[in-house]
Amino acid sequence: MYPPPMLVNCSGCRTPLQLPSGARSIRCALCQAITHIADPRTAPPQPPSSAVSHQPPPPHVPAPLGQLPHPHGRKRAVICGISYRFSRHELKGCINDAKCMRHLLINKFKFAPDSILMLTEEETDPYRIPNKQNLRMALYWLVQGCTAGDSLVFHYSGHGSRQRNYNGDEVDGYDETLCPLDFETQGMIVDDEINATIVRPLPHGVKLHSIIDACHSGTVLDLPFLCRMGRSGQYVWEDHRPRSGLWKGTAGGEAISISGCDDDQTSADTSALSKITSTGAMTFCFIQAIERSPQGTTYGNILNSMRTTIRNTGSGGGISVGGGSGGVVTSVLSMLLTGGSGMGGLRQEPQLTACEPFDVYAKPFIL
Repeated sequence: MYPPPMLVNCSGCRTPLQLPSGARSIRCALCQAITHIADPRTAPPQPPSSAVSHQPPPPHVPAPLGQLPHPHGRKRAVICGISYRFSRHELKGCINDAKCMRHLLINKFKFAPDSILMLTEEETDPYRIPNKQNLRMALYWLVQGCTAGDSLVFHYSGHGSRQRNYNGDEVDGYDETLCPLDFETQGMIVDDEINATIVRPLPHGVKLHSIIDACHSGTVLDLPFLCRMGRSGQYVWEDHRPRSGLWKGTAGGEAISISGCDDDQTSADTSALSKITSTGAMTFCFIQAIERSPQGTTYGNILNSMRTTIRNTGSGGGISVGGGSGGVVTSVLSMLLTGGSGMGGLRQEPQLTACEPFDVYAKPFIL
């Protein structure tokens, strides 16, 4: 469905760059290095095949693409927060979410600041504006050259949506999508592409966590298993592997996604949680759960903490629904849209998906 693009490695950061037809040079959207492409007409002619048929193999075979060292070390992250400002889809809390997540990764999980790639409308670098092309390139950068021991994080706060699936690889019949800044003209990024870009290439020993605060985001990484958890904390793993047999897992690595809601739910953009400023409900609850949990807390404890906070949240304060038509709605409409009542409660349930089932109350959460 998604044939591999014609790629050339950036001469600076080694990110695969999609080369326009006929181009002789290309500038990297991430490190801004210019990579020049040799003109095949100026290359020395190849010797006849008979002249090289008995030559010994070269003394050194370059490492495959996935084994190249990464310039930013063992931990790196892509953080994307999109407010869609000056549009009818505007959200208030997404850039706050991105800043808070960056602070958490640096101060709690010891990520180096230069290992975190930020995409928001506040960035002055045009290559870090969260449009479709830049977000795609950032996802390539995240997994480029990863090796055993690497810890990768993808955080997204913005609109999400869904569209009808026609190839039969979705249990519910819909593909989940992320909406970059220019989605109305350039289109959305579909879960199949996200899976092919940052999940399937992961080699053994690499760990990927995605934190997705968007509508319809339950299975937006298309991971094979979903942890269906009830209010009491009991859970069962659902098998979401496509009936076609197409593998949606990794190449030996570990991929885990925590998302803001189920595939048929919306996520709130609200000031009801912080009481100070707008945030994504899911991002706020995730960070709060991490900060209030003891060292070595488990995935199950984090998920339960997030769900409890969201259930207990009143519907006061402005609430925007990310992934729908956008815009701040009145408190009465927010109760109707999010299932709240005079006594409060946001109707969204954070979800956990993974490449393999595991005991959520035994496995510690480690980035």
